[in-house]
Amino acid sequence: MSSYPTTVERIVSARIPTTHGEFRLEYFSNDIDGKEHLALVCGDVDEREDVLTRVHSECLTGEVFGSQRCDCAAQLESAMEAVAREGAGVIVYLRQEGRGIGLLEKLRAYNLQDQGLDTVDANLQLGHQADERSYGLAVLMLQKLGVRSIRLMTNNPKKVEELRGLGIRVAGRVPVPGPVTTQNLDYLTTKVNRMGHMLNIAPPESDEVSSPFVPAAEKQALADANRRPFVTLTYAQSLDGSIASADSLPLHLSGSKSSEMTHLLRSSNDAILVGIGTVIVDDPRLTVRLADGQDPQPIILDSRLRCPLDATLLESYRTMPWLATREDAPFDRQVELEAAGARVLRLPARESDGLVDLRALMATLYEDGVRSLMVEGGARVITELLEARFVDHVVITIAPTLVGGLQAVSSKNSAVSAAFPRLQSLGYKREGDDLVVWGRPAWPPD
Repeated sequence: MSSYPTTVERIVSARIPTTHGEFRLEYFSNDIDGKEHLALVCGDVDEREDVLTRVHSECLTGEVFGSQRCDCAAQLESAMEAVAREGAGVIVYLRQEGRGIGLLEKLRAYNLQDQGLDTVDANLQLGHQADERSYGLAVLMLQKLGVRSIRLMTNNPKKVEELRGLGIRVAGRVPVPGPVTTQNLDYLTTKVNRMGHMLNIAPPESDEVSSPFVPAAEKQALADANRRPFVTLTYAQSLDGSIASADSLPLHLSGSKSSEMTHLLRSSNDAILVGIGTVIVDDPRLTVRLADGQDPQPIILDSRLRCPLDATLLESYRTMPWLATREDAPFDRQVELEAAGARVLRLPARESDGLVDLRALMATLYEDGVRSLMVEGGARVITELLEARFVDHVVITIAPTLVGGLQAVSSKNSAVSAAFPRLQSLGYKREGDDLVVWGRPAWPPD
């Protein structure tokens, strides 16, 4: 058990605008090690419960110089992005370089690793423990910030245990995704095999890493952290970004191999969402037919209950659809649709355009047990979800053809367009003649 420090004081706080959003940087002093420990704070966390929190140890080599020997910089970036997206949270930044052994010994350990030792044995050979970090300072810093309980962003269950042992109530663990490269593979493998970290890794050239699938445990944890389903946005487009013809007629863009992948993605999610326009034009089934697995729960965004009574979803679906509509949608139409087997969810409407409020929809789906949601379109739904920042993972199939049709993502507002994300943690894979691209959205600051 780590020793518990006796005194920590907040000395100064300054506004720090970042690419992820605006934070406050809190400077703390203490009477134990004299180091400049910091806390990066977003929003109001005073007296808050279940605050999204990362307890992060300094890594000069990765965070400043871009070393790829570890995943520290990626974890810090991921934590900042998650906290900014949440609107409130804390990143405790401890000056514990090299898992507590300091920069000089860390560099010596690097040399031993280059001679064949793993990160644990290198520390041991230098006379150190595998991990010499302590978290008592982090506990006192969180207490000074008024945080009552946390959701801890970490892949290390031992960190959860130690913080709980020091008196912090940890309401849950949120996994921190990061890239697996040829440079950090051995390091990450050692963290899993010898230090108990919970990571989904494999050699970068293998199918397990080169895959658009997010582990179910990670989706569950992030859904619980955000109190909404983990959203995977997926669609097929042409080389010029078209998902339908210019007159909105459907296009069959995906080849057989990429279609099989899409059906596997469907089977890995609790529910699948499309807009009413897609139902009217395409009359989709939204089932899993080209792969083994369960059908997801179909959900249709239908603000005015326009779903046709003869829609394939109502006539032959093994799991009848849920229709998300406005609170003032026609009740007689609801009776007809429910008689056909549908479930109608009445939700508040947005003041801006009168359509279903997506935040209310996400909260309702989470309450109904949906932890993972796959979104297949159409263009309006795709754009709205991106504008609302309700997308956690993106999988796009690109067919080798030009169409000149309806674009998947569009906005007449340049300010809105500038707020669309760039993908990070990218993956690419050829499926037949198609190229599949996937990644996590990195949102620009508000």
